Amino acid sequence: MYWVSRNRSWTWKVTCMPPLALIADCGGTTIVASPISGRCGSVWRIYCGNALPNLNLSLVSDFPGFKGTPLTTLTMVSAVKTAWMTQSQRSRYMKTGSILLFIVFLFYYLAPKGVHVGSGSGSGSNAVSSGSNGVSNAEVSAAGSTTCTKSSDPSKPLKQYVLMIDAGSTGSRIHVYRFNNCGPTPYLEDEAFKMTAKVEGGSSGLSSFDGDAEGAAKSLDILMDVAMEYVPENLRSCSPVAVKATAGLRKLSGDKSNNILAAVRTRLETKYPFPVVAGKEGVEVMEGTDEGVYAWITTNYLLDRIGGPDHIPTAATFDLGGGSTQIVFEPTFQTGAGGVPEKMAPGTHKYDLDFGGRHFELYQQSHLGYGLMESRNSIHKLVINGLLAENPDDKAWLKKPIVNPCIAPGMTKEVKIEMDKGHDLGPLLIVNMTGPSSPAPAQCRGLAEKTLKKSSECPLAPCSFNGVHQPSLEKTFTKEDVFIFSYFYDRTAPLGMPESFTLREMHDLTHQVCQGEPAFNTFASIPDAVKELKERPEWCLDLNFMMALLHTGYEMPIDREVKINKKIRDFELGWCLGASLPLLAKNSGWTCKVNEVSH
Repeated sequence: MYWVSRNRSWTWKVTCMPPLALIADCGGTTIVASPISGRCGSVWRIYCGNALPNLNLSLVSDFPGFKGTPLTTLTMVSAVKTAWMTQSQRSRYMKTGSILLFIVFLFYYLAPKGVHVGSGSGSGSNAVSSGSNGVSNAEVSAAGSTTCTKSSDPSKPLKQYVLMIDAGSTGSRIHVYRFNNCGPTPYLEDEAFKMTAKVEGGSSGLSSFDGDAEGAAKSLDILMDVAMEYVPENLRSCSPVAVKATAGLRKLSGDKSNNILAAVRTRLETKYPFPVVAGKEGVEVMEGTDEGVYAWITTNYLLDRIGGPDHIPTAATFDLGGGSTQIVFEPTFQTGAGGVPEKMAPGTHKYDLDFGGRHFELYQQSHLGYGLMESRNSIHKLVINGLLAENPDDKAWLKKPIVNPCIAPGMTKEVKIEMDKGHDLGPLLIVNMTGPSSPAPAQCRGLAEKTLKKSSECPLAPCSFNGVHQPSLEKTFTKEDVFIFSYFYDRTAPLGMPESFTLREMHDLTHQVCQGEPAFNTFASIPDAVKELKERPEWCLDLNFMMALLHTGYEMPIDREVKINKKIRDFELGWCLGASLPLLAKNSGWTCKVNEVSH
């Protein structure tokens, strides 16, 4: 694969990927490129949505050794003209004929054939009938699918909605997805989204209610109101809802966590018309394993790399939440001695996934306690414990500003630190931390790396950090795309980082941010960047931890390129979509809800 960038300006990029196709990105819009001749190494033309005439793009060559400088820059009109004139007359006729045949086939395929979806009572758990509690195909069509007029599967309605509530450690969010069943794989058409109010330095998530289970359940009402507005009334009874809590509730005691989950289920079942997915999968504290794999499904589904018959290389996903971080990728092993191919070692890290008619053997790992908020706390604890070791008998330093190399020079912050159980300073410490007199990014990086416990025993080599086995990214995932999102995005995109950059460039950004206010003028041309930096003294800490996690922890090469898309096709990355897709299938744990009729 040969990567091409336009003078590192990041306005567009193209990648030559077998089998003979280019995927490009123009200002955040995914575009499709096609070859002028029939092989890699030739000139390609690039289409960028509806804005073709207004875009200046480069015709590029991807022959081996090409270093990324465009051969020439032409307007799109000139590019198309050049592409057309370089083909033979015969080639043009063949192309025209192929296009006409495709159009005829398309009209035939999409033409309505009078199939009525869901007629009859339906025997499957997700069956949609045309009775009083069902939805007919005509009713669904009236709700506004923009792709076709009939479902490709007579047992499924044309349109389906799924409600997924992400009960995270910092707050709760709802995603209401609308799919159509025009093709063999459900196609995501639209999404409604809302989150609970942010609490600076705190949480509005379910875990923040501690023992108040009813209060936790009621906190989701503002999210469910969005679903009531978005889902058509006649489809609500057959639109499932699930609630999946992540790292926050994992930290609560079993009784408190279970009481909150029970209260949430009761409120959803009694107050709203949507069917709640039955059993543990409906309202649960989700395993970190599932969280990572669902995020991987989301990303590759939106990239069209899974769900179809083609065996397209998949992307890796790195998710950084508040309480945990997840890594998922599909490793490729080389042939070992004697011609026997190497395989992934067995263990809980190995995840076998069947999706869209394909089987995937994934490596996955969720690292609880290594989310951004937890890691902040760990780094602050290291600073406190270091000072305590130097001054075991005199605690006067606790009343003074404490110098922390991870706070930028000239900045201060009041910090709440959760100490280890039985700690000499108590369970909770509130102190003022201040930056050093001169920048100390290397010191901060050292603290961040210390939290990773790279020297821990490694029972099954190779290991990433904290003694956890992981196949080498450098050896088993050498060239495919790497997507990093959630807090990775939130701490880099606002500072002007492009959608794609190397870890070396992230290191340079980290160094600049840790210089403090005098260096913030570097970001003056980026809207709100300086304001963000001044309001978040821990930005230096956050970036140092991310660098330590990716480069030292996961052992990603310093010149490896990563992508920080928050969205693909205008849909947010994360685990929610991946967890919603299975609920579209039959026998996925829910049935249409029967509305009570009063007499």
